[in-house]
Amino acid sequence: MPSDAVFAALVIVSAALLISFVRLVRGPTLPDRVVAVDLIGTTSVALIVLGASASGERAFLDAAIVIALVAFLGTIAYAGFARKENRE
Repeated sequence: MPSDAVFAALVIVSAALLISFVRLVRGPTLPDRVVAVDLIGTTSVALIVLGASASGERAFLDAAIVIALVAFLGTIAYAGFARKENRE
């Protein structure tokens, strides 16, 4: 049974996820959208970790690590792409 603190954290992180989706849709520039996607990945990891904490299931933590790694690599790939575009 999740505690009140875990439930409150789930609500707050879910609100952050919703705000991130708004920035993804409305973001006027591509860097805004990339940051929003990175934030969505980060908040997804937070939700998975909170879910693992509430359920006691440690297997969810492996999924959280994979999602965090993919989000990080995506951001690094975009940074390399943007750097290459600025040189040309």
